[in-house]
Amino acid sequence: MKLVYSPKYDIDIGSHIFPTAKYASVQKQLLETGGSKADIVEPQPASWEDLALVHAEDYLEKIQNESLSYAEIVQMEIPWSEAMVEGFRLMCGGTCLAARLAVEHGMAAHIGGGFHHAFADHGEGFCIFNDVAVAARVLLRDKVVRMVAIVDLDVHHGNGTAAIFSDDEGVFTFSMHQQNNYPAVKPRSDLDIGLPDETDDDMYMAELERGLPEVLAYTPDLIIYLAGADPYRLDQLGGLNLTIDGLRQRDRLVLETARSANIPVAITLAGGYAERFEDTVAIHLGTIEEAMKISV
Repeated sequence: MKLVYSPKYDIDIGSHIFPTAKYASVQKQLLETGGSKADIVEPQPASWEDLALVHAEDYLEKIQNESLSYAEIVQMEIPWSEAMVEGFRLMCGGTCLAARLAVEHGMAAHIGGGFHHAFADHGEGFCIFNDVAVAARVLLRDKVVRMVAIVDLDVHHGNGTAAIFSDDEGVFTFSMHQQNNYPAVKPRSDLDIGLPDETDDDMYMAELERGLPEVLAYTPDLIIYLAGADPYRLDQLGGLNLTIDGLRQRDRLVLETARSANIPVAITLAGGYAERFEDTVAIHLGTIEEAMKISV
């Protein structure tokens, strides 16, 4: 199974709850546990032309000219720098590459990505560009696929993605998230399942089993899966009660369901802010390990 990754994902954003160092740690542990460097593919940054398939011209011009207002940067909740912009543009290219590789090989994982809070005209919630939306639009434009489904299992609602594709029949959006959590305003996805606080493994799996058939009924040519680590019970920005084993079960169900329907899957890691950095890494590692088992 192909893995998309760049060491440039380890973006210096200072002391911040978003642990950008997790990407390098996941890649390092994969290699230490038997992964092959030959399976790791380094992406190119998404072109500004590709970004414009999703993002407004005015927004992209402000980023290129470094002319975003103070309020706009505050809304992103991440320190501004040229290196930060280029790092996120590179990760956007990484999700596009992972999506192409998934269509070619049946499954691919991006050790990065999943920035679902970015809207067409602004960034928010640690998200500058919506890499998932850009990847879907790029593959649709290039006629690699005719329909894409986004399965978003981050603890937070995929608000930017839902808004971007609100009137797009070529993309089905499914978000299962903690209802009483960020963002306060949740644009409607094609399918939303808002979970109560402290949802445990069993309840989570039951709801996921209820939602996935609707995704399959859409008959997508590709699923882009946001495998957030933040439904974990000890996540600092979450309020669900899933265990590490429960998150592996979640991943297994999504990936096996897609495989049984012969639908390619591109995996992105999305959020993860556990009290212990090692737990976030372990959850992301578990997602990729489950994918490797299924892709054999």
